[in-house]
Amino acid sequence: MSRYSLRCRVCQASGSADDRHTCAACLGPLEVVYDLGSGPRGRELRREIESGPPDLWRYRRLLPVEQPADPGAVGWTPLQRAARLGARLGLRDLYLKNDTVNPSLSFKDRVVAVAAQKAREFGYRTIACASTGNLAGAVAAAAARLGLEAVVFVPSSIEPAKLTVPRIYGARVFTVEGTYDEVNRLCAQIADDRRWAFVNFTLRPYYVEGSKTLLFETAEQLGWRLPDALVVPIASGA
Repeated sequence: MSRYSLRCRVCQASGSADDRHTCAACLGPLEVVYDLGSGPRGRELRREIESGPPDLWRYRRLLPVEQPADPGAVGWTPLQRAARLGARLGLRDLYLKNDTVNPSLSFKDRVVAVAAQKAREFGYRTIACASTGNLAGAVAAAAARLGLEAVVFVPSSIEPAKLTVPRIYGARVFTVEGTYDEVNRLCAQIADDRRWAFVNFTLRPYYVEGSKTLLFETAEQLGWRLPDALVVPIASGA
């Protein structure tokens, strides 16, 4: 029995963890759910995590992946104490999670790392996305690490500098006349026509799972304590 499956957030219908992204019964969004009953728990799980690699794959048992193929690349980023900023804000213990040290300098590397791994497991040869900048770089970097092709679609109004990273990593970049929403609609049509894995669309159930590793790392780096409060920039809403 698999240790994870997909479940509809609307009607709660469940099924195997394949490359579906919407519920066959009601077209609702799907999310990954885990069966952790047969694995280590509590202190035993902590010890396994602490002995793992210095990247987000140390939490592999809590992610929808089998054998990660890009070790060492993404995650386990510094949790830096911001003493002066904290003093100015009246906060005694303020920390910043510095995800700018990821391969494409963005937290988007986390979500793409998981989605790209699933694309590889499902046999896709091309990963793609609609983006306004950061996601394009993360997709291109992940494709380069995993030996996949990368295709990114961006609005034509995007700042040219934001396309430097995806081009350096070898992605094919297409600019589209229109808004980001219009680019997304175009990608939905292309996804139906070609066997490309759109990380933030056709693989979204797995893509969003990468975000939680930010809090996993923060808790571990604080000695397995949760912070009292989180301030989260929701550029991706995940």
